This record gives sequence, C-alpha cells and structure tokens, in this order.
Amino acid sequence: MRTITRRLILKTGAAGAALSLLPRIGLAQEGETETHGLSSFGELKQAPDFKHFDYVNPAAPKGGTLAIQIKQTTGNQNFDTFNTLNVFVLRGDGAAGMTGTFDTLMAGSADEPDALYGLVAKSVRISDDKLTYRFVLRPEARFHDGSKLTARDAAFSLNILKAKGHPVFSQLLAQMASAEAEPDEILRVQFTPQRSRDIHLIVAGMPIFSERYWQGKDFEASTLEAPLGSGPYKVGRFEVGRFIEFERVPDYWAKDLPVNVGQNNFDRIRYEYFRDRTVAFEAFKNGTLNYHEEYTSRTWTTGYDFPAMREGRVKKEEISNDSPSAIQGWYFNTRREAFKDPRIREAIGLAFDFEWTNANIMFGLYRRTTSFFENSDMKAVGKPSPEELALLEPFRDKLPASVFADPVVPPVSDGSGQDRQLLRRADELLRQAGCKRDGGVLKLPNGQPFAIEFLDFQPSLQPHTQPFQNNLKRLGIDARSRIVDAAQYQQRLNEYDFDMTSRALVGSTTPGDSLRTVYGSQSARTPGAQNLAGIADPAVDALIERIGNARSRQELNIACRALDRVLRSGHYWVPMWYRASEWLAYWDQFSRPQTKPRFASGAPGTWWYDAEKAKRIGRG
Repeated sequence: MRTITRRLILKTGAAGAALSLLPRIGLAQEGETETHGLSSFGELKQAPDFKHFDYVNPAAPKGGTLAIQIKQTTGNQNFDTFNTLNVFVLRGDGAAGMTGTFDTLMAGSADEPDALYGLVAKSVRISDDKLTYRFVLRPEARFHDGSKLTARDAAFSLNILKAKGHPVFSQLLAQMASAEAEPDEILRVQFTPQRSRDIHLIVAGMPIFSERYWQGKDFEASTLEAPLGSGPYKVGRFEVGRFIEFERVPDYWAKDLPVNVGQNNFDRIRYEYFRDRTVAFEAFKNGTLNYHEEYTSRTWTTGYDFPAMREGRVKKEEISNDSPSAIQGWYFNTRREAFKDPRIREAIGLAFDFEWTNANIMFGLYRRTTSFFENSDMKAVGKPSPEELALLEPFRDKLPASVFADPVVPPVSDGSGQDRQLLRRADELLRQAGCKRDGGVLKLPNGQPFAIEFLDFQPSLQPHTQPFQNNLKRLGIDARSRIVDAAQYQQRLNEYDFDMTSRALVGSTTPGDSLRTVYGSQSARTPGAQNLAGIADPAVDALIERIGNARSRQELNIACRALDRVLRSGHYWVPMWYRASEWLAYWDQFSRPQTKPRFASGAPGTWWYDAEKAKRIGRG
C-alpha cells in the first residue's frame, strides 16, 4: 500500500537552527557573522569550498527522458489532475513538477538532516540577535528569459507568499516581519522577536519569482501560462489533466554550482496523470512510465510477473534510508459533533483490525504505525522522562491521564478480522460517551443515528477500509465510503467538509514550524490549511513552540516525545501502517552513483539516462 497518499507533505528537514553554533566563516561587518550554509544545530558537513555532494556523480551525462507520476504534493497540487501552473496559491489544482522551475536562496543536502547551502545566495550574514539575515545574492543569477534575478525579486516573492500564498506557505512565513532589497545584491530579512528556530531556513527554501513578470497579474488566480522561473527546468508541452513535460535548461545559470553538480541530469521530465492505479501500473509495464515507486503490497508481491520483468528489461528493488517513516492514518474531523468526544474516536479505532489486514491484504509487509514520529528518536516510549514531564506538567489538569503514563498504542487484535474483545471494549466506550443502541442502530448522544462517511478520491484503499467499516457496522454505525473526483476532494478538504479521510505525511528529521500547519490551533481555523483533524489544544500549541525553538537535538527529541504523547492520547486518527524503505521499479535504462545519500534513496534525482543500457533493452 502506498505511504504517500494525500495532500500534505510534511517535509521540513530544512527547518530551524541553534544559531549561536553557526561556524564563523568571516565577519561581514561589525555585529554580523557570515556563513556559507545553515543547519538546525550548527552542524555542516560541507566546507565553504566543497565541489559537490558526496552522493552524486559529478561527471553524470545529460540526456534522455524520465517519465513518472507525481509522488509528493505541496501547495495546491493534486495527485490525479491539474488545471493551473501556479502551485503556490489556494485556487486550482497545481501541476506536478512546477517547483523545479524556480530557484531558492539555498538548497538542501540529502546527506544531512537539515543543512542548506548557497544557491541564489552565495552566503548569509546574521546579526548577533539573530533577528536580521542579509542574504548575499550571486550577481550571475538569471531568470529563463535572461533577465537578472535580484534581491528585489526575492523580497517580492517572500512578501507575496506571506500575503497571498497558499496557507501552507503563508502560515510558515508568519514570523517574517519584513523582506527588502538593499540594494539589488543583498536581501535583508527581518524576523519578529518571537521567531522560532526554523524561520530563517524556511525563508531560504522559498521559491523566487520575477517581480517584473507578475506586475499587472493576479497572483492568486489560476493560470495555464507558465510563470517565469530561474530553475534547472522550464515548462514544455502539457495537456491539462493528462501530462506535463519539463525541459532541462541547457544554459541554466546555476548548473555548475556545488549544490547542483551531478543532478538535474534528464533532458526531459514528463509527469503522467492516471485516475486509476491499475491503469498507471499498466502504463509502467508497457513503458509509458519508465520509473515507478510502488505503494501497493499486492502489486509488489504478485504484479511483477510480466515479460519485460522476466527478460530483465525491468528491475525492482527495495531501498532503505535513515529518514523517519511516513505517517499515515484515517483522520477524524473533530469539528463534527459526532467526533468531539475522544472516547468515541478511540472506540472507532478499536474496530480496525491491522493484524488481519496486514496478513490478508498486505502480505505481512508492513508494521503498525503507533507514533506521530514513527521510526525515529522522537517517538515516545515508556513513561515520560523528567524532562518531558517538565513540559507537560503546566497542562496536567487539561490533559488526559494517559499522557502521563505509557504512550497510547493501538491494540493488537487476535487477527480474526472481528476481534470480539476489542469490539466489546469499543461498545463500552461508545456507551460511556452517551451513545445508545436502538435495535441495530447506534445513536449519538443527541439522538441522531451515527453515520460515518470515509472520503477519498481513489478506490485504492477500499480493500483495507471495507473490513474496518464492516466492524463499525457491527457496532451499529452506518459506515460507508464516498469516492469523489480529485478536484471535489480537494475542495471538500479545503472547506473541512468530511467526516474521516486518510492522509500521509513525510516524516521530518528535524520538525519545526511546519507542525503548526498540521496540528496548530490557528491552522484548525484556517480554510485550506492542513490541520484536517481540527486539533486546537493549548498544550499542543505550546509544545510546537518548544519544538520550533529547541536549541539542540536532545531538546528537540524531548519536546517531540512530549507532543507525541499528547497527540496519541487525543485519538485524532486511526493509525495505519508503515515501512522503512522504498519500493522502486524501473526500466533498465538508468545508471546511478555508487554512494547513496543517508536520508533518501537518491532515486531518481541523482540518476542519469544510460544510452548503452537503453540500447540493450531496445529503448535506445
């Protein structure tokens, strides 16, 4: 089963820094420290004169086409369709791949949990109070039309994203007080005194637009005109809702910078859209797609017995990495009266039999997700440590007792698919919450029949959801699925018009400000934001602040464990499953570096088209 299935991708590895630990590269002026890179806790693997990342082949040839599906989404992007080329606003369904057409001030490394190095900005000068950052821009930076990229463009981009950008971006920039050019080569960014550890790295990772291009245009409108960019790729051919191609920019101004060497190797990247996963897999089998990441256990186990695979023209492999695992589950919309009582939410979770599902549907290939920081040192285990208790005690009278005991974990069933003991416990919790049985119908405390609609835009989860729903029906709950088209699905999520829906978040090595967009109270009240569960808890907000301001990895882990306990005790979701690896399949026409990055598979970003291999399999 896929682990990256829904709208929000929580991937803020480039977030936060204990700035007092930044290496002193040289003083720009009195009261400033200049550095070639930033990280959360001052640790930088690469020296100022590094030539390229260790996990790339600096001599990788350019050429060929990479044909794929969208794997992750950001902003208004949609897995199933697109109707706009502006992915940074709320309106419309954004096209895949558009972020590759824009440069950022700095770029990340997949070998480090949270490091950034200079791209448009060759260095950054930091004031002693850590409230002013002056990014020194490279004078050679250019947009695709040859016009110069200046600090005015960078300031315009940050300001318009904060004022008019998708809530994912505007909320992350809330602690940016101002951004202005002084002059064209220096971007001066001022932060509020309440700034978090993350905000400067968030700023450094935002896309840069052309101010001149956007003059007289509505930034918030949908558009099929490709906005002017400066990145390694530019928009080529596309057909709305079906495919979009990106062409490598051969004279890309930054192609020889250390952060880009050995990457952006394909002449063309083509994203194909399919509304049905079976059709998409057939497209891979016939070569329409030449690279595929598999998320369905049944297909991974039984679906690769086809001629090209048997002949060795298609390869498949499992690649692990050290990143926290994706966090996937069915989320309750606690804005709905039916889900306000945590006992009701806990009862519903007892009806999902993971052990049966894993054995009978997923070939035993998954582990049960128990934590919001799964497969990492940030996961809460055992009773709270004294350091965790110090963070939790101020909220003791407002938190459930379970926060102060062993962390809440989902039950282990007998594997029958309908564990009577667990269903009996669920019935007890529902009754304690004021629900009553009227024959075969469970009624809520207000007397209304209890009905739950599971909202989705694809049927791929139905084999897993239907047994869960059958158990809910045994409890007297009318549980059913509603499959809508991708655009309607996104609109209903934006308006929080659903009972339950599934979502996966990419685990972050260094979580920070982005947690506000997923679990913070303000996000719960903002249409189009990512707090689908509607979590609005002062304790959660306070712990997110502690995470965002942690000054060491140890402080971060402690605060995350405390937050994990609070979220798990709230029963805001029914956790699904995870695996600590990627399942990859590809036509054997690629080569790759010998070294893999620590926190990613490296695929396909560091790979390249191998003409000799392609010729051997008849695809040259």
